[in-house]
Amino acid sequence: MAEKKDKYYYGRGRRKEASARVRLYFDEGKSTINEKTVEDYCAKNKLLVYSLGEPLRLTGNEGKAYFSVKITGGGINGQIDAIKLGIARGLVVYDENNRLTLRKAGLLTRDPREKERKKYGLKRARKAPQFSKR
Repeated sequence: MAEKKDKYYYGRGRRKEASARVRLYFDEGKSTINEKTVEDYCAKNKLLVYSLGEPLRLTGNEGKAYFSVKITGGGINGQIDAIKLGIARGLVVYDENNRLTLRKAGLLTRDPREKERKKYGLKRARKAPQFSKR
C-alpha cells in the first residue's frame, strides 16, 4: 500500500484523439478530471460516471482509491475510454495480480480505431459526390 500521501501510481490511456494522464492514489479523496469533479465533468450523462469506475470495481478497489486525470483532445466518449485505460494501467502498476482480471474484462487493450483520412475527389473518407448520369 502507499505509505506517503503524495505516492501515486501512473497510467496513460489513449482513445481516438483523446490522451489521458492518470494518477491513482490509494488514500481518501475525491476523483477529479481536469480539476473538476467527475460528476461535474460528466454532468450530461450519468452512465459515463458509472463506466469510469469499472476497473476499480472489478479489482475491489472502489472505495479505497481515487484518481486525478489530465486529459486533452477528443470527445467525451473517447475521453472516458482513455481514462478507463489509464486507470486500468495504474492498477496493474499498483498490483501485478490485477492484470489477469483487467485483461479478461478487456480493459487493458487499447482500442486501435482512429478516424480515417479524407481522400481527394471525395467529400469525406469514403463518401462520394452524388452521381448524375446527365
